[in-house]
Amino acid sequence: MDIPTKNTRKILVTQALPYANAPLHLGHILEAVQTDIWTRFQNMNGNQCYFFCADDTHGTPVMLKAKEKGITPEELIKDVLNDHKETYDLYGIKFTNFYTTHSEENKKYSEKIYLEAKKNNLISKEIVEQLYDENEQMFLSDRFIKGSCPKCGAPDQHGDNCSVCGASYDVLEIKDPISILSNSEPIKKDSEHIFFDLPKKIDTLREFLNKSNLQTPIKNKLKEWLSDDLKKWDISRDEPYFGFKIPDEINKYFYVWVDAPIGYIASMDNWFKNNNIDTKEVWSPNSNYEIFHFIGKDIAYFHGLFWPALLSSANFKLPNGIFVHGFLTVNGEKMSKSKGTGILAKEFANIINPETLRYYFAAKLNNKVEDIDLNFEDYVQRINSDLVGKYLNIASRSASFIKKNKNVLSTNINKNILNNLILKKDEIISLYETREYSKLVRIIMDLADDINKYINEQTPWKKDINEAVDITSTAINAFYIITTYLHPIIPNITNEAFKFLNIKKISIDDVDKTEINKINNYKPLLNRLDKI
Repeated sequence: MDIPTKNTRKILVTQALPYANAPLHLGHILEAVQTDIWTRFQNMNGNQCYFFCADDTHGTPVMLKAKEKGITPEELIKDVLNDHKETYDLYGIKFTNFYTTHSEENKKYSEKIYLEAKKNNLISKEIVEQLYDENEQMFLSDRFIKGSCPKCGAPDQHGDNCSVCGASYDVLEIKDPISILSNSEPIKKDSEHIFFDLPKKIDTLREFLNKSNLQTPIKNKLKEWLSDDLKKWDISRDEPYFGFKIPDEINKYFYVWVDAPIGYIASMDNWFKNNNIDTKEVWSPNSNYEIFHFIGKDIAYFHGLFWPALLSSANFKLPNGIFVHGFLTVNGEKMSKSKGTGILAKEFANIINPETLRYYFAAKLNNKVEDIDLNFEDYVQRINSDLVGKYLNIASRSASFIKKNKNVLSTNINKNILNNLILKKDEIISLYETREYSKLVRIIMDLADDINKYINEQTPWKKDINEAVDITSTAINAFYIITTYLHPIIPNITNEAFKFLNIKKISIDDVDKTEINKINNYKPLLNRLDKI
């Protein structure tokens, strides 16, 4: 479908990078769907919006997973990259570019930003005490330590941030640490590490938090962390490690959280150079591009503090906004393989139309940092009631009357009925912009309800053919408006609906200008769901 652009805004969007050691689960899809809906809406609303992502490929877990499989890390991340791309495609996630952090572009920008920070006296060295697994003969990266959170006491926390209270801390602070590689208690061992001087960026970070588009609870939490004894950030890791070597250092590698977000820039750079866009200009402080990150609440600390500090150190543009979401639960339970709720995205797509999951998520999502529950009973009821029983029902029950008129619609349509839908356009646009998807879904389904009531009240089956075509032509034009409103949420179903309507250009602006003249024969676009 051709989507016109007005060049009113230039927007760059990213979602958190999935890690390259495992297939995608439904939690990954939750984030991808809400980001994809927003980028599709922006483009449909006449803006130039580009959506970038990449696989997060570096670190000890990838190295160990490759060793377990008897292949190189490079082979592993190549296989996972292909699998991730295929999975996202199943759910209609339309990236401008999906790349990898193990790239020349990422190496270039990681080194560039690091060297600029070094030039600006933000880099120093210190001897640090680390946890070391004597059985495995290696320093332990954060995620291979399990223990209790030093802030809230939550058990079974991995690494240097807590999934319960969201705190970030030095991994040495974790209580009762255990190496999950050997299930042994690690020892403490000294090593020289490289640090980024985060406290020197405190004024920049305060200004960033005041100016940027962040949800209030996240902004408050970041300000709280900012006031809580901000420390230098350890940005190096020791051999053995899969990643980029730090310039002018021996056997020292960039910590994955340094080059992972820089992977956003690298993915853009990879695409920009083939599309006549200057990366340097886009990421300059005076850039006219808007930059937004969609992330989970567990990584708000890194994106809200470390990332802008790192960008600022090299005089790069800071994000305009960071949109944080909650986790996904399944039937009220935390996602877990052992409980049968750790559902892989590819497996789910094999048993159900993935487009329906997009709709279900949209019907529950808002701009708050709330967890979303995937309840299968509710899922089936909602899809059957909303998409089949309300939305598509308008087309299926109207098309048969118009078919009797050689699929040609009447021009004698009820403008008042259509105006009621058109009057909701600005509110729909506003709700998309502010990511209030559940509210706009309710509004759209109320509109669909109204059109079904209109058909019921007008009883076209009791009228002569001319009057019946007048009634159902009004309904089909209403179906077009509703389809346009729904397009960012269920793009594949609505694309099929646009083919049925003979519509080739899609724009929210056009809902009050376009009139449907002739349709094609209607074919069911979605079947009712059975119990999952």
